[in-house]
Amino acid sequence: MTDHHEALSGAPAPEGASGAPAPLPAAAPNRRGIVGEYVFASVCAALGLYAIIGAGFIRVPPGSASVLGPRFFPYFVGAILLVASVVVIIDIARGHRGQPDEGEDVDVNAKTDWRTVLLLMLCFLSLVVLIELAGWPFAAAVLFGGAAITLGAKRWWVALLIGLGLGLVTQLVFGVWLGLSLPAGPLLNWIPIFNG
Repeated sequence: MTDHHEALSGAPAPEGASGAPAPLPAAAPNRRGIVGEYVFASVCAALGLYAIIGAGFIRVPPGSASVLGPRFFPYFVGAILLVASVVVIIDIARGHRGQPDEGEDVDVNAKTDWRTVLLLMLCFLSLVVLIELAGWPFAAAVLFGGAAITLGAKRWWVALLIGLGLGLVTQLVFGVWLGLSLPAGPLLNWIPIFNG
């Protein structure tokens, strides 16, 4: 038992008078933490319910030959989210609560880096603007590359190339093969495969 505790926590297990490991102290229930866990689980359940209800309003084209159809994944994700949230709510009600991680190296006195937050917001805004002007692959490259550079990527050109690769792959998979509406943009419209 001692070895098991050491393996989990990295510290030797406390021993009682008989040499057997003493029970670990129970964390005092924190009212604010319990409410926060209930709120988070409830919001997740509401999102799952919203996804399930919203999936019912997705228009299925008449004569669609798709086996799964466009409603399958929203129903699937919504159901998983709803079931997982209900299980978590039941677990919280039974007293099973997540313990705060004491081993994390977090500076609680650190200030928010608003420059980074604003640059990331600018990256997302650039996606909205560029998707119609340059097309999905290039807008995704700017989003991914800009976010990677903002978060500290050392080689900016590698981040942009990876972003372009991801944009091209998603354009092929979702825009061409699955038939979703992702604009290829004026730079790729002349390539036959991107015209679907």
